[in-house]
Amino acid sequence: MGNEQLFALQRRERLMDQLRLHGAVRVRDLARDLSVSELTIRRDIAALADRGLLTRVHGGATLPSALEPEPVRRRRLATPAFTLGMVVPSLDFYWPQIVSGVRNAAAAHGVNVQLRGSSYDWAEDRRQIVRLTESGQVQGLLLAPNLDGPDMREMHEMIDWIGNLRVPVVLVERQTPEWTPTPHQLEWVRSDHALGLEMAVRHLHSLGHRNIGLVLSKGSPTSAHLAVGWHRACGELGLSADFLIRESVALNVPRHRGIIGDILDGCRRSRITALIVHSDPDAISVVQYLTEQGIRVPDDMALVSYDDEVAHLADPAITAVRPPKALVGRTAVEMMVARLLEGSRRQIQRTVILPMLMIRASSLSTSPHPLPSYADQSAPRRSLPEHR
Repeated sequence: MGNEQLFALQRRERLMDQLRLHGAVRVRDLARDLSVSELTIRRDIAALADRGLLTRVHGGATLPSALEPEPVRRRRLATPAFTLGMVVPSLDFYWPQIVSGVRNAAAAHGVNVQLRGSSYDWAEDRRQIVRLTESGQVQGLLLAPNLDGPDMREMHEMIDWIGNLRVPVVLVERQTPEWTPTPHQLEWVRSDHALGLEMAVRHLHSLGHRNIGLVLSKGSPTSAHLAVGWHRACGELGLSADFLIRESVALNVPRHRGIIGDILDGCRRSRITALIVHSDPDAISVVQYLTEQGIRVPDDMALVSYDDEVAHLADPAITAVRPPKALVGRTAVEMMVARLLEGSRRQIQRTVILPMLMIRASSLSTSPHPLPSYADQSAPRRSLPEHR
């Protein structure tokens, strides 16, 4: 973006600030205050009017009014006010619902969205973000960069780089750590995954389960939040938090049956009567294995999944925690539109949205669970991978 275009954006933001403050502005006064020609101000007003942000009047501009003629309002709303760039780490599982929420909110606000797919990789995130910003076509960015990993220095640099982009940013399903040097520049909206996991633990506890296990999917940024909720809930309820396994066991994972068998061996030794599994494909894989082994769900082993993408399709249907994916997407757009309309006067907003617990057959046993009936079966075939 050249200096001339950058100055135009800054000048138009000042114009909108004055308009929101006073309700109307005069071309002559703005030209004097901003040290530019009246022709430049008229061009700015025309550009902002084309986006539906103001109404041109003789000698100046006013804020759009609900009393303006309906044909004028329809024409104004038909022209998108902004174009937002969005970069997500995946275009399949989990993210389509967020993207759908973004697109629905964008349509309601008359906003365009340019979507870019990335991966859980810093270099690819940067490449896609640069493509959007250098195009000069986007006024704001909705980003879900990879902010996990052992390299704290590289993560620090990524957050700092995003915080200094030329357009405002809203992080989606991500948040900045407390230590980031640019917290004032970044807004975010995310699901409260920790509380969602706590919902699952408390649900199982209310049904009489006192020995509960957690299986976290490897490599998912969500897992860290789920572990926080797990330890918090177990601590408050006086439950052991020791049975925490980090393994992926979906049907497409090599040797998934052997891994599930190892987990089940550990459940026998620890007298586990209920498992929380992240995510749905992993939970469905576990249900199928348990059924093949003659272990009844939920009578012998209750199950709760985290994600609720396809949990209802299992047999039995799986109780699941449903993150508010579409609402996260809609909220991100609303936050960005408010930022673009209100400019630098708007206070920073950071939003955490609660998931929902969808109760189904996989957890609703009618019998108490002092000890699983399968626990007296033959000795374990193999040792369980170390809990971690």
